[in-house]
Amino acid sequence: MKKTIKALTDIIGPSSGEKPVADYIKTQLKGKKLEIKTDILGNLIVRRPGKGKKIMLAAHMDEIGFMIKHIDKNGFLRFSVVGGIYPHNIVNTRVKFMSGIEGVIGIEDKEYKYKEVLSTAKMFIDIGAKNKKEAIKMVKIGDLASVKPSFSDMGNRLSAKAMDNRAGCAVLLELAKQTIKGNNDIYFVFTVQEEVGLRGAKTSAFAINPDLGIAVDVTSTGDTPETGIMDVSLGNGPTIKIKDRGIIVNKKVVVFMEQMAKKAKVSYQPEILEWGSTDAATIHMTKAGVLTGAISIPTRYIHSCSEVIDLNDMNNAVKFIKTIIEENIAKRGF
Repeated sequence: MKKTIKALTDIIGPSSGEKPVADYIKTQLKGKKLEIKTDILGNLIVRRPGKGKKIMLAAHMDEIGFMIKHIDKNGFLRFSVVGGIYPHNIVNTRVKFMSGIEGVIGIEDKEYKYKEVLSTAKMFIDIGAKNKKEAIKMVKIGDLASVKPSFSDMGNRLSAKAMDNRAGCAVLLELAKQTIKGNNDIYFVFTVQEEVGLRGAKTSAFAINPDLGIAVDVTSTGDTPETGIMDVSLGNGPTIKIKDRGIIVNKKVVVFMEQMAKKAKVSYQPEILEWGSTDAATIHMTKAGVLTGAISIPTRYIHSCSEVIDLNDMNNAVKFIKTIIEENIAKRGF
């Protein structure tokens, strides 16, 4: 699992630039008896055919990042943020473009250290160019970048950029590789553009029209000093979502997931997230409505260059979700 997580987080893939992530996943599934296709938006849909009920598992491939919008006469790049960027997290951060070009984010205000509120409008990317003529040989308007990959192995704890949501992708990839019992019709969907509006999940769910949808994503924790109140801790198991800003999960789904966690003998944590949402928010409103839940990987320092997850939570998520998708959900009224 560590090798997979490192490989996935090393890839530069901001919203709309997910193809390298999809390509890696496809290489890992080569030779498996699976139906694999890419839809118009770029969602990678991996199907394990079955004659039973349709189960859609969704994990988004995209990460937050930057898009170049202006190159000034001195060769500095102004950028538009892609997804939810916290300005104080990115000052002096190294970035890498999908082309391989690297740079550093600077800020023009010399007094920024004394300000509580920062703005990306005052920031720029320095790629080492002496002037605009030199810069445009290296980058162009619309080019995408993200934080430069840096992976730290701390034993059971791992740190990298883009754990949100390459952690979820790693879980789905591991499941897709395994032998799954039962007759459910399972769709492993690696979605695009979640960070900018849950877009890929909307179209893929419409096409699949599942009987049960499950988003696999990350969630915040409440276990670091002076943090927000939240009953989720690193290492205490994957979470079963109850509510976030985009969904209040149907009680039937929550109870079913709790039963499956117990069947799998996996510790879980109930999750109420007061900010943010996941692909579940759009899946559950597809067509006439879809029974949808979410299973999350507890993650510290989300939307930073050093997101931290616990490997035990990842492995337990795989075990937990495998139990769900092997269950005869038709007999449970789905």
